[in-house]
Amino acid sequence: MNPDPGTDPTITTLAERPELALPMWTMPDTWPAFIGHDLCAEIFLRRIWQELPEYAFVATDAAGAVVAKAYSVPFALHAEGRGALPDGGWDQVLRWAFADRAAGVAPDTVSAIEIAVTPGLQGRGLSGRMLSAMRENARARGFGEVAAPVRPSAKHLEPGAPIGEYAFRVRESDGLPHDPWLRVHVRAGGVIEKVAPVSMVVAGSLEEWREWTGLPFEEEGPVEVPAALVPVRCEPEHGYAVYVEPNVWVRHTL
Repeated sequence: MNPDPGTDPTITTLAERPELALPMWTMPDTWPAFIGHDLCAEIFLRRIWQELPEYAFVATDAAGAVVAKAYSVPFALHAEGRGALPDGGWDQVLRWAFADRAAGVAPDTVSAIEIAVTPGLQGRGLSGRMLSAMRENARARGFGEVAAPVRPSAKHLEPGAPIGEYAFRVRESDGLPHDPWLRVHVRAGGVIEKVAPVSMVVAGSLEEWREWTGLPFEEEGPVEVPAALVPVRCEPEHGYAVYVEPNVWVRHTL
């Protein structure tokens, strides 16, 4: 069933609509196949909606179909030995969040983890609405900041561009970020702080990379992969390839 484009979706937390856990988890999205093989994604993503449903968000259309989802996690940014947003980005903040939870450490910040919109509904402002819901939820729970390790949505078109240059590139017309997804965050009040150079890591055998991408992975060196933000490093002699994805930290003061 196609979502009704004329009706604004309803956004709730998963805690309010627990029956939507499976439809939310299985919602079609546009993530490339290799991204799901980041080890932190495999270990922690399911735990967010299982253990932290009040930080998970789901949008449903008039027919009740799930058309967007979002995940966030509370963590202790200002705990001893921390204080700065980590170079390890997405992976590191997930490890911190669940380590804090296990140790009973009180969180002081919320991190965005994912916002995804079902194919066919991108470009209609729904991702921005999910971000707003995440910000409002954090504020209502007493937090003063949301941090986001943002995956720039158009960086894959320029895999060779240095992320440090790309992240701070702006449009001459209005001074807003060149990248569309970074632009949504800045318009919502976010401030680009720094690059997370090792935000996600996907390592796999050459056979796995061939399965994930349909590419041969036969020659040593960088391989440009569709939807990858930077080239994948291929090591045929050793039988593996590694993708190290940079993200961009954006801070939202609430």
